[in-house]
Amino acid sequence: MVRSVGLAAFVALALGGQAARAADESFKPLFDGKTLEGWSGDPELWKVEDGAIAGSTDEKPIKHNTFLATTKTYKNFVLRLKFKLRNGNSGVQVRSKQFPDYVVRGYQPDIAESRFTGILYEEGGRGILADVKPDEVAKVVKKGDWNDYVITCDGPRIKIELNGTTTVDYTEKDPAKGAAEGIIALQLHVGAKMKVWFKDIELKELP
Repeated sequence: MVRSVGLAAFVALALGGQAARAADESFKPLFDGKTLEGWSGDPELWKVEDGAIAGSTDEKPIKHNTFLATTKTYKNFVLRLKFKLRNGNSGVQVRSKQFPDYVVRGYQPDIAESRFTGILYEEGGRGILADVKPDEVAKVVKKGDWNDYVITCDGPRIKIELNGTTTVDYTEKDPAKGAAEGIIALQLHVGAKMKVWFKDIELKELP
């Protein structure tokens, strides 16, 4: 009897593991951990470092916000990644549009050392679309360490999750102003010298 229970438990765990792996297979990597293939940005600012995308303005100051952008566009999806920030401000653009000189405009789940992490901002547009309570975010964000971001874009809805906590659940009420499809991009912010890292960047497309 003990053997039967043990075998049943083993089979259940095995099947559960297979199901989890199958679910994970729906996420496709946007970054291979070795090259910037599939991305476009200033090569003097962006590189691959220890399996992560690293962006830095330490050696080359910038005159405006600049971005590393995907060469493909995406519509409805779940994007998950890890980020780490040293100084300054960054962000992850979704459903955005790229312009000359690595300028990007559109929706941006923000990244900062404290105040703005987890908000939804519109780069080059309407500004803050959905704010957060700084005290609550401060309890969740890991300064100087890796943080998990999960960003869901599904129809007019954009949801941001930071380290397992939902910071924003926003519904676009003006479709004429908010794009339904666009690139994904990573930001270097003008101002003080800064460095930001991104890794484990994966995307699951939704219907």
